[in-house]
Amino acid sequence: MKICIWLIIFLQSGYKEILLPITTTDRKAIHTVEITQIGKFGIVRKARTNIPQHLHTGIDIKRPNENYINEYIYPITSGVVISKRTDGPYAQLIIEHNKEGELFWTVYEHIAGIEVELYQPVKPNLPIARFFNHKELNTHGWQFDHFHFEVLKKRPISIRSTQSNPERLFTSYTLSCFTENQLQQHFYDPLVFLDEQM
Repeated sequence: MKICIWLIIFLQSGYKEILLPITTTDRKAIHTVEITQIGKFGIVRKARTNIPQHLHTGIDIKRPNENYINEYIYPITSGVVISKRTDGPYAQLIIEHNKEGELFWTVYEHIAGIEVELYQPVKPNLPIARFFNHKELNTHGWQFDHFHFEVLKKRPISIRSTQSNPERLFTSYTLSCFTENQLQQHFYDPLVFLDEQM
């Protein structure tokens, strides 16, 4: 019943404007987004333990301010949370959006302080999470002083939830894009997508 109510709200809310997912002086100014050195879309990520070499399917957005307490992350537009993962440095939200009858999905990963529930409608003026604080970075590693952001063309992969992550219902194609063709089939370049939509 709860899912149906949120779905109705989502369908009625329609498509709204697109804004940057971070706090800046102008959330429509794409030039204010800074990407980490190895965080560009489509670059080759080398193989490491249990992770094959793959193309980077999103962008790694740097913390926009020196706020290490509550630097918020926002959805880029209205949508509904369809998956919620809460395990430490890999915490993730996947949001489904409806643009005039066409669906697309956004992924927010390496996030903390998640403020939304599964199936909850979201709007771009309210935060969904935040960047890691000092304590979390000291625990998980300072390589996570960013968040990973993706825009998917295709519905994420449905997965079976686990006892440790009961609300994780979907996963992205993050580690399964090995060719440029696969990358383009599944993902938009987030910076190009944002620039064209704002």
